[in-house]
Amino acid sequence: MTEPLLRELVTIGGKNVVLQHRASPVANEGVVENADMFRMLNIFSDEFTPSNFAKADGTPLRLFTSAGAKIDVSKRSKEDMGFWHRNIDAHEVILCIKGALKWETEMGTRIMHPGDMLLIPKGIAHRSMLCEDSLDENVLLELKLTDELVYVGDKK
Repeated sequence: MTEPLLRELVTIGGKNVVLQHRASPVANEGVVENADMFRMLNIFSDEFTPSNFAKADGTPLRLFTSAGAKIDVSKRSKEDMGFWHRNIDAHEVILCIKGALKWETEMGTRIMHPGDMLLIPKGIAHRSMLCEDSLDENVLLELKLTDELVYVGDKK
């Protein structure tokens, strides 16, 4: 009896290509070089505490960087961001992971809770403030993207 064929979807240039395998693509003998390319980080670990944890003028901690994207972890605990900030070169996509923060922007005010994602377009002034739902530790992931973004979430 032969093993059933396994299907794998590979996205290339925005199109799904379907591959068939006789064995799982993860059935291998292990990664012997450059295993650090596949890593898992626990952003709640103390080693990932950015300088903005207890002071408003601290900076998020840069985790990854490329020509068109930067990924930072931001943690706010005690102070409001009393100043305004503006990213001229990048859109900022903010994901709330833990706690809650109020974001004041030129385009309006939003309160973020876990699971919320906010897009602040290039050039828009903004700042984060504590709110009544804030915790002792409020954790965000910030993606700074230089390429133009097109929202396609409503498209099926």
